[in-house]
Amino acid sequence: MSTLSLQDYTIHIDDDLQSLPDYIQQGYYTKVIVLVDENTKAHCLPILDKILENQTYTLIEILSGENHKTIETCCQIWTNLMHEQTGRKALFLNLGGGVIGDMGGFCASTFKRGIDFIQIPTTLLSQVDASIGGKLGIDFGAIKNSIGLFKNPKAVFVESQFLKTLPFGELRSGYAEIIKHSLIADASQWQQLSAISDLKSYDNWAALIEPSLKIKQTVVQQDPFEKGLRKALNFGHTIGHAVESLALETDQPLLHGEAIAIGMICESYLSHKKGHLSASNLNEISQYIQHTYDYYPLDSNDFDDLLNLMRNDKKNKGAAINFTFLTGIGTCLVDQTCSDELICESLEYYKKLYLGS
Repeated sequence: MSTLSLQDYTIHIDDDLQSLPDYIQQGYYTKVIVLVDENTKAHCLPILDKILENQTYTLIEILSGENHKTIETCCQIWTNLMHEQTGRKALFLNLGGGVIGDMGGFCASTFKRGIDFIQIPTTLLSQVDASIGGKLGIDFGAIKNSIGLFKNPKAVFVESQFLKTLPFGELRSGYAEIIKHSLIADASQWQQLSAISDLKSYDNWAALIEPSLKIKQTVVQQDPFEKGLRKALNFGHTIGHAVESLALETDQPLLHGEAIAIGMICESYLSHKKGHLSASNLNEISQYIQHTYDYYPLDSNDFDDLLNLMRNDKKNKGAAINFTFLTGIGTCLVDQTCSDELICESLEYYKKLYLGS
């Protein structure tokens, strides 16, 4: 059990939600709302219910998945809040992964100009990524997180017990963000991760969560509104988000971390081609990610669509596609650009890595 203190909220790590009733009691809330999807309702809500046994709450259930992270689902949530005559002195508990946290926080922050919310992330991805930073939002027009705002929660509860409810694919998806944190800021953690040869049998996730959270805490505290240093956290995401968005339109959708793994390989290649990352570092990173993540078939005919998605990325300045490049394992540069041709070359590099030349 430990805590991480940010500017105006605290992250509670593995305290078995024991501090949650205090937040509810001290806030004198007129209503408590819990947002779930069908998965967290079945597997995670029973854990929360043990803590809220003396607390009446309203349950709102939405469908799981990135394809439901839309304004239509927000309207469903807001309609429920209106039907329950929810006032501004209510508390919103987001029990779920990144979709629940992003969208639930967005709905809470905009409903009647804002009600308090607490994040209870239940996936590895949301615990090490979305739990810090106050970035909230939804997808719009096939562009991920293109509608949203910055708003911090009242608190975050990171509980490794929830990870026992997850299939391996979800754990591996979250692991991609842990890899990213080590590559941009902690070479020693990268060495620890690269020694994990069989991720499927790995079970000491609690040992990886807090160090990863501390990396993100350091970055976010220095740049809360993503004006400079915080863009480092976008490593792998410029290409990864585009691949993820395109895959959502097919019968082979990708989990977020699976797409980011592709992005990290491609953007490591770009880092090397732009003269920032050594060939040996590129090979080390590529081989480990290839060993950990399955191949996803990229069609060269889709590269133009991927480039168009990247051009709509909210991190861009003007017409240039914005990247974070590695300058070594554990260091990086933000606000970098390159040609469309080189981006396509990086996508081909990914294909050849798995399929051979």
